[in-house]
Amino acid sequence: MARPITLFTGQWADLPFEEVCRLAADWGYDGLEIACWGDHFEVDRALADDAYVDRKRETLAKYNLDVWAISNHLVGQAVCDHPIDERHEAILPARIWGSGDPEQVRRAAAEEMKDTARAAAKLGVRTVVGFTGSSIWHTVAMFPPAPPAMIDAGYRDFADRWNPILDVFDEVGVRFAHEVHPSEIAYDYYTAVRALDAIGRRPAFGLNWDPSHFVWQELDPAAFILDFADRIYHVDCKDAKVRTGDGRRGRLSSHLPWADLRRGWDFVSTGHGDVPWEDCFRALNAIGYDGPISIEWEDAGMDRLVGAPEALRFVRRLAFDPPAAAFDAAFARS
Repeated sequence: MARPITLFTGQWADLPFEEVCRLAADWGYDGLEIACWGDHFEVDRALADDAYVDRKRETLAKYNLDVWAISNHLVGQAVCDHPIDERHEAILPARIWGSGDPEQVRRAAAEEMKDTARAAAKLGVRTVVGFTGSSIWHTVAMFPPAPPAMIDAGYRDFADRWNPILDVFDEVGVRFAHEVHPSEIAYDYYTAVRALDAIGRRPAFGLNWDPSHFVWQELDPAAFILDFADRIYHVDCKDAKVRTGDGRRGRLSSHLPWADLRRGWDFVSTGHGDVPWEDCFRALNAIGYDGPISIEWEDAGMDRLVGAPEALRFVRRLAFDPPAAAFDAAFARS
């Protein structure tokens, strides 16, 4: 199977793209999952200037790296979100934020996601990873009570906004891998089912599997792979550590910042948390997943220059291929 191991550049976008390429190559990564922010991959420039895409490919080749996916989480978040506020202004390009009118922001974000598909195809990449946003995430706290009709409307809103985007993905032969994540339209098992049903399970829409969002919700990340075998379009390896149990630290983490040890859970470098990684890689083998294994490095308590190469070593040890034949085949008569 020989799946490539890549580094997601989203947490490295403060560094120039070429510097991230140099670091990833020195550590032994096979390629990058390139974020569409910083100078790493600019969708508008990719579409406006053929030389821009050529230069990206030349830089990757210089360091013997490849790319199988690009990611546009930040813009995708604004497609469905409610409310749209200063948090979005902080993460969106100024040309998407515009005047800050919420509906104008959502529409501009939707157009940018269409362009992201076009830019991916131009780069020769067939998968875009990202978020969808959600108009109903704010109702998850359960009070005031959200009537079923409000939730139904949220999934209709998702389908109405994303189906035209997915039409463009179909036109250019690119797939969208939605990261199942709190604050999105699909954040656990049942909401993933409902999101897929809302868009008619069209092939353009699949899932990015990131187990760090599952363990603190007490979901089984390996079972998720098996349950959504035909929809695992991309894999991000990120870990999380749960620290509840002392009677003070809760799952909702009390509005405390990352790395605050009073939190009930935190993202940690791959291999330092509670993800059952061997079970997960065996599940990926079982479904025949042969795409990239992308390390999304997030750990507010560890230096990333230490964590990223260590995570690569950890994943290489576990990302073994399935056997060519069952072990007990040697016992059978020819």
